[in-house]
Formats: sequence, structure tokens, C-alpha cells
Amino acid sequence: MLFLYCVLLVCCLIMLVAGIVEQRRHFSNLDRIPNRVLVNGIRGKSSITRLCAGALRGGGLTTVAKTTGTAARFIHPDATEEPVYRKFGIANVVEQIGIVRRAAAYRPDALVMECMAVMPALQEINQSKLIQSTIGVLCNVREDHVAEMGPTLDDIARSLSRSMPHGGICVTAEKERFDVLQEEADARDCTLVYADPDTVSDEELRGFSWFTFKENVAIALTVAGLLGVDRETALKGMYEAPPDPGVLSVERYEAPGGKRLRFANVFAANDPESTLMNINQLLDLGAVDRPLNVVINCRPDRVERNGQMGSIVPELQPDKVFVIGHPAKSAIDAIPAEWRDRAVDLGGDQRDGEEFMHELLGHLGASSSLVAIGNIHGQGEVLLEHLAELPPDESEPDRDAEEPAQDPAPVFTRPLDPYAEDPYDRDPYDQAPYGQDPYAGTPTGQHPYPGTPAGQDPYADARVGQAPYPGTPHAQQPPYPGAGYPPQPHPQQPHAQGPYPQQPYPGTPAGQPPHAPSGGAPHGRPQPPRPAPDPFGIGAATPVPAWPQQQVPPNVHPGEPR
Repeated sequence: MLFLYCVLLVCCLIMLVAGIVEQRRHFSNLDRIPNRVLVNGIRGKSSITRLCAGALRGGGLTTVAKTTGTAARFIHPDATEEPVYRKFGIANVVEQIGIVRRAAAYRPDALVMECMAVMPALQEINQSKLIQSTIGVLCNVREDHVAEMGPTLDDIARSLSRSMPHGGICVTAEKERFDVLQEEADARDCTLVYADPDTVSDEELRGFSWFTFKENVAIALTVAGLLGVDRETALKGMYEAPPDPGVLSVERYEAPGGKRLRFANVFAANDPESTLMNINQLLDLGAVDRPLNVVINCRPDRVERNGQMGSIVPELQPDKVFVIGHPAKSAIDAIPAEWRDRAVDLGGDQRDGEEFMHELLGHLGASSSLVAIGNIHGQGEVLLEHLAELPPDESEPDRDAEEPAQDPAPVFTRPLDPYAEDPYDRDPYDQAPYGQDPYAGTPTGQHPYPGTPAGQDPYADARVGQAPYPGTPHAQQPPYPGAGYPPQPHPQQPHAQGPYPQQPYPGTPAGQPPHAPSGGAPHGRPQPPRPAPDPFGIGAATPVPAWPQQQVPPNVHPGEPR
């Protein structure tokens, strides 16, 4: 028995020594890579990793990258790539040690790594022990992995913040939870930099041969700027970067019977918000159009996600909803009752792919679009394999034939963007923009104030402080009884002068009415959030109502600690 204890003790000592040696070698490899970028977030990590690597390569920096998403890839400095070998096909954060060792052999200027940890504790270990990033990226905060990260978006934001570099820089395009991220960054002495998507123009976005988002491009441009690569050079490098295998794509096929089909693979965006965001972009760009059909792939280990995909059917407004995989009931039951008659159950995961594809194509019209959502594994992969066997549609799309004649446009031509600052941000009176009179140009008789000349404010001739009230002698009685006229200073504000004699609303600037229009808005109209100053001086000001201005001072520029 003593002998066995001695063997156990010796084995433990050997493992301890081996662990210390491995850690020292790993830290030595990290020291050979001066710039390390760790990309974390819920959606778009693989695309951002490739965009950052492409931007840095375009700037002449020797850059190695590694993605984890749909298909893990090790990307060499010349942009060639190879699959990441995983024993038994199981992903493990320990594989990052081997990736760093291979990357260090190139003596690169930068390493861009996608975070592959989900558990908050593993995310912290991935940052503090395995990567020790100098620049962190936290692309977005969305509802996913709630079992591991927490039930609320604030909890998810705090979990993702564990990958922020202590004493480093973190770049984010997340606006709604920016205040939470700022608190976490301050606790880690980390400079949080906001990458403004509005600084990316539509013309710059059209330079990509594949679909991506302004948020992703803005983050990559900000990271490139932090490492000294100018905007034009970074964009050129991003255009040349190979896309991720799971990138949003649209293919055109010829289906049996002379049918034309546009197919959008949106499997990679497998949470409701990202799914809507992707489909909205495709509709805006005209890559897909209506009649729109949706196929939901269900997985037995993602029952909650199956239901989430079914619940967004009303926002997609499809003609048909095809459900494949198992259990199909988890998605169909989540579809609201008024839309459930459009659902078609194609038979679960035991049905032959040839059979359900024949039935699916039979439900489609002569020219239609099909969008695949949910998760790619299982029947989703079978769907892609059979679609790839269809001949491509080489003909030019006939827009005139696709447009209905004399049919009125629907109320919503496309679903609302869940990430718009206010998807219902339109004027209740004829959708007049803020700052314009909603009744300008209205013919007399239709104006809400009868007898008032068209397009004029009914009180346009009455100065503030004069009485535009019926029965009150004009310019003799102020609107607030007891206040003398001409105006007198307010008792609590002896120096306040203005047309309101008693300044009845404390905090209102002197000499202005309580509902004075700002920026040309009509009287009494609520004002939209004031645009915060551009914190980095790289683009137009963007309304950021979710976080106070003092959290991102105007003088903070990328790469400058506050």
C-alpha cells in the first residue's frame, strides 16, 4: 500500500512539473506576439475575426487568425486556411494553447482569436491564462446561452465582459448595454471604445462580395486604427479576406417544373434578433423578395430555440413555414394561432431527404424565396446537400413579371428591424419628420384648426406672453394670472428675463416658454434623443440614448486611455 501511495505522489509531482513547464512555454509564446486580439460576443464573432485579420494583413502586418464558429479554421499570414483538428471532434478551450504555439512560429505582428468559451468562468480563463489579449472585442449582447450566462441581457453582458483585458482596450458596437459594459470595463481598468456603425457608408458596404453588417465592419476598422492601419488600406484588406463558411449567403436555383428559387442560408444566425436582422438586410438589398417562405430546422437538444424561431413567424410574414427536424411540434406550437395554418410539417428527422425536398419544392410557386433558419445540424445539412444538387439559375431576374399589377403595397413591406433605435419612429401626422410642421401644405378645410390658413400654426401671430386664448384681450393679459405685463423677473430667478414673466417652470432657460420648440419642432411635440458627440472623431454624431455622455468623453480617441 505504501508503494502505491509513493507511485501516486510521484505521478502528481510529474504532472505538476509538466504543467509548470507547459505554462511557462505558453507564456513565452504569447510574449513573441506583440498584439493579441480576442473576439467575443453572441453573433458575428467569426466574421469579425476574419475582417480584423484581413484589415491588418492589408496594412502590411503579419497576422495569424483562428475562428471557431460554423467550421473552426486556422488562417495563415497569407490568408490560406486549414481546418482545426479536434480529437474525437470535441471542442475544448485547451486547443488554444496549440494555436498560440503554431502562431508564434510565424513571429507575427498580430494574432486574432475568436473566443470559444461559453461558461463565464472559462471565458475569464481563456483571457487571463490562454490569450492575454491586448485588445478585446465584444461585438454584441443578445439573448442566447441563457442557461450558462444568465436569464437577462444585463447578466449576459456581464458574463461576456469577463473576456475584457485588464489594463487594455475593448472595442464594442453594443449600444443598448453600453452602460453595463462601461461599468465592467472600469472595474478592469479597461478603456471601452465604441465602434459607430453609422461611420460605415453603404458604398463601403457594397465593396464586399458577401453579406456582412456595418457593426462588424466598424469594429474591424476600429481595431485596425488602434494598430496603425488607415481606413482605406484596412477596407481593401477586408474586401480581399475570404468569408467564413457559415457566412450569410443567397443562391439562385432552378427547381423542377421550371420554378425559380432564391435560397438564403441564415442558419448561422440562430437567435431571434440576429435572424430578423439578417433577413431584413436581405429584403432591403433585394437579395430575397416576396413571396417569402421559411424553413425551420429543429433539434432535440435545442427545444427552446426551436420555439423562438416559431415565435418570430408573424414578423417574417411568410407564405409558408416548412418545419424539418425533430421535434417539429416545439416550433409549430410556438407559432401564433393566426399563422399556424401556414405551417407544413415535413415529417421529422427520420424522413428521407429526397422525399421532404420533393414535397417542399412542390409547395413553392413559379418564382419565390426560401429562407432557412434555426440550426444547421441534422436535417438542415440534408437540406443544403439536396439544394446544392439543383442546377443554378443563370437567368436575369425579371422584376416586371415579379411585381403584381395594381396591387396595393402591404402595410409592412418588410419586418421591423429589432435593432433600430425606434422601429416605430415616425410622425403620427402623415409621417412628418421631427422639426417640420405636419400640417404644412394642407388645403384649407382639412387643417385641424378650422379657419386657420393652410400650413400655418394657429398661434403663429401671437407672441409668447400675448394671449392666444379665446376671450382674452389681445396682448393685455398674460397667460399666467397674477403676473404683471410687461414681463418681470421671476422671484427665484432675479436675472431671468423673457416673455414668460414668472418663469413658472423651474429649470427652463430664461426667456423661453416651457414647451419651446427645439430644432424647429412644432409646439408641444416630444423631441427625439439628442445626438451624443462622436466620441472618437471618426464619423457623424450618433444618437446614443442608452448611456450617459460622461462615460465616453468627447476627447477619448481609439487607443488613448482615459
